[in-house]
Amino acid sequence: MPERRENHPSPSAKRTGWRRPAPPPSTPPTTPPAAPKAAAASAGPTHHRSVVDSALYRDGHRVASPTTLAETFRQLREQPDGMAWIGLHRPTEAELHSLAAEFNLHPLSIEDALEAHQRPKLERYGETLFVVLRAARYLDAPEEVEFGELHVFVGPDFLITVRHGAAPDLSAVRRRMEETPELLSLGPEAVLYAILDAVVDGYAPVVAGVQNDMDEIETEVFRGDPEVSRRIYELSREMVEFQRATRPLVGMLHGLMAGFAKYGTDEELQRYLRDVADHVTHTSERVDGFRQALTDILTVNATLVSQQQNAEMRALAEAGFEQNEEIKKISSWAAILFAPTLVGTIYGMNFETMPELHWAGGYPFAILLMAVVCVSLYIIFKKRDWL
Repeated sequence: MPERRENHPSPSAKRTGWRRPAPPPSTPPTTPPAAPKAAAASAGPTHHRSVVDSALYRDGHRVASPTTLAETFRQLREQPDGMAWIGLHRPTEAELHSLAAEFNLHPLSIEDALEAHQRPKLERYGETLFVVLRAARYLDAPEEVEFGELHVFVGPDFLITVRHGAAPDLSAVRRRMEETPELLSLGPEAVLYAILDAVVDGYAPVVAGVQNDMDEIETEVFRGDPEVSRRIYELSREMVEFQRATRPLVGMLHGLMAGFAKYGTDEELQRYLRDVADHVTHTSERVDGFRQALTDILTVNATLVSQQQNAEMRALAEAGFEQNEEIKKISSWAAILFAPTLVGTIYGMNFETMPELHWAGGYPFAILLMAVVCVSLYIIFKKRDWL
């Protein structure tokens, strides 16, 4: 973490080296005061969309609420013992570059804040700490988890948040800190703690929502719902994202705690951060358990689906066997009835050259022939179990 304010030289003296190079001597004396106005004018139309809140604090109390970045920079220069807390939502490239020029932010951190889609991490660039967090919230209506991304720049006398997404609600964090000026007076470190605490606390409703989804999925699996496989797959993907959001936090917080002695972190903040680390570890273990449970549920569902398919195939095979038996019987009787039909058809042609028509025993012979053929066929089919 950055060093506490009382351990640093005068902030106004330190931040002098962070600004852009001074104008050449030939520049008219009116140019420096005009620069912030120009910057405010050029970036003014976008600040209403990206600057969510900007404030200056002294001894834990808000002393100014600038409406533009240029005004924030100016007032912070006039408050050598103050702290700036700037909250941005999807800022433009020009705004981030103006912040980089004012607070000497590293180009790599600015690039990460512009591109977003970063994994949680903690990087130190000189006296500035760059933290990437993945917040989450559970949406009840669609029963899904929505993830947001938060970038935090922490310096000796400033804290900048760059939010990509709806979560977390940093306005609640700001209200909480302003209601406890003794905590806010500890500086940017305390604000970083409050943000970490808000992100981690936001995981609790997500865990509860996922647990409810897991219970519903288990019921659907044993009820044989055909759509449950898709739901298991979608929830598994969300748990993979959840793991990517929580696992790195464990190492990040341990890294912060390892620097307590080196950077002189306040004892109260140390206790708070340990508590946050405990919550993160618990959440990470729950998410790992969800991932394993979903894998087991998917295996059970596949087994049940396979058993159901085997039962259906067996039923189809039995139906096919019964159908074949019926076809055998029908075919056997058709063959038996075909024999007398054939004989009767032949002798029903009444050709004059057919000698059997003039025999005295022709009729009994035809009847006997039909009977012999029918009985023979019946005996053959009976031996083959067709009848």
